[in-house]
Amino acid sequence: MSEKHRHFIINKPYGYISQFVNPNKRKKKLLGELFDFPEGTMAIGRLDVASEGLLFLTTDGKVSFEIRSKKIEKEYYVQVDGIITQEAIHQLKKGVEIGFDGKKYLTKNCDARFIENPNFPKRSMKIRDERHGPTSWVSITLTEGKFRQVRKMTAAVGFPTLRLVRVRIGSIELGDLENGGVVEVKKLN
Repeated sequence: MSEKHRHFIINKPYGYISQFVNPNKRKKKLLGELFDFPEGTMAIGRLDVASEGLLFLTTDGKVSFEIRSKKIEKEYYVQVDGIITQEAIHQLKKGVEIGFDGKKYLTKNCDARFIENPNFPKRSMKIRDERHGPTSWVSITLTEGKFRQVRKMTAAVGFPTLRLVRVRIGSIELGDLENGGVVEVKKLN
């Protein structure tokens, strides 16, 4: 290997796009505002503007394919509207029909389970308060990653996503990395 590549994990805050260049020229916060990344750094996979949590960045494009592969699990903690039922969790586990690219798509089997409130720090934009009804948390672990898949899955079972935080990719965990925090790592997998 003639060139030494660099790898990072980041706790992407709410409101940032998972890019270094804003293609729409709208006022959006970019990952490069959080840390002085080396030239050529790219995000592996994406989290949408409203999603938070673990994101990998690298200067090595070859790593992206492996991390995004169906061999690597991605775990999300999801706050949903209402108290999620065991029936809804069972539906999530066996797969639900969602829209993707203008077609219907049946999600693959996954791991889903009720979890206690993980007590993440409050995010920059308030979600809502108790006056609007109860909320609950579920862990969803996938090996696939369609556009806004987790949000579409929870909506399909009647519990729309209010907050989504990716907490694990493969064996790398978010742990207690602060919101907006960046850590350089030797290997990503």
